[in-house]
Amino acid sequence: MKITISLIAGALGILTTSAAQTFVPLVENKPSSFRGLATYGKEIVWVSGSKGTVGYSSDKGKSWHWVNPVGYENIDFRDIAVINKKEALIMGVGSPAIVLKTKDAGKTWAKVYEDNRPEIFLDDLTFDGKIGYILGDPIDGAFQLLKTTDKGNSWKDVSNEFILFADSGEAAFAASGSSMKQWKNHLYIGTGGKYASFFDFNPKALRVDKYDCPILSGKASTGIFAIDFINPNTGIAVGGDYLSDQDNSNSILLTNDAGKNWFKPDTPVQGYRSDVCYITENIVLTTGTSGTDISYDGGMNWKNISQDSFNTISKSPDGKTIYLTGSNGNIFKLLI
Repeated sequence: MKITISLIAGALGILTTSAAQTFVPLVENKPSSFRGLATYGKEIVWVSGSKGTVGYSSDKGKSWHWVNPVGYENIDFRDIAVINKKEALIMGVGSPAIVLKTKDAGKTWAKVYEDNRPEIFLDDLTFDGKIGYILGDPIDGAFQLLKTTDKGNSWKDVSNEFILFADSGEAAFAASGSSMKQWKNHLYIGTGGKYASFFDFNPKALRVDKYDCPILSGKASTGIFAIDFINPNTGIAVGGDYLSDQDNSNSILLTNDAGKNWFKPDTPVQGYRSDVCYITENIVLTTGTSGTDISYDGGMNWKNISQDSFNTISKSPDGKTIYLTGSNGNIFKLLI
């Protein structure tokens, strides 16, 4: 789902601290809204965003190489996936919807997918090894789904093979590239709009299950914006209403049965949230335009640690380095 947000950010030019948490600025005021964020190994981090902006760091964000693809200066690259030290893919959302791949850390880019249909809008890009999926908003009553089995070198439209039926007014969000999650044989998807739903798609079993998710929904600006799972059954969905980003009445839910049922935490987050990330089984972070919250008990109780605006969270594979990006061209490292 295409969203436009006008943001007034806090003073991000200084360190923001709360208890044991410290937000360290790495990049500030870059003329791009960053929503794509991914890591590889202990050192490598990538970001992508509006105005065709793509950044690559090989030293935990201390220095950056801006590797914007030539000829794509007006594309909004909402999501990014990293395959290895040199290979990465970026996803441009609107018509034309495109996917570019680099095999040399951004020195050159090749187009590996393009869709020029006026109604196409891509929301999410996810990988597990060589296998990847791209989720798109519904067309003719079904979410669009692309699949690759060769590390993104080629893509196949499987929307008609595994039909993800959408209710009227239902869509997905491209706020953080986190509305879809691969977990071994499962692909989990959270949606929103008039209805908020959760898909459990098992391609090996040729099965798609769809469950209601009672998170805040009913309007185009509401629903599930991000999901994360720590194991195949235990997960968290966050979202709410991005047009009322301090409303925390129903912006986070938990599941312990792979999305069949959802329940509220004991202490909620403080507003709309666009991304969520398990750092460990017990430590969980979530962020959005109205702030960042942390839980030390697997998501049951949350504490606000910043009211600054961010879109996306990512961690290094060892869980020791955490990054956040925002709509004001900001990249931060979080120390906890």
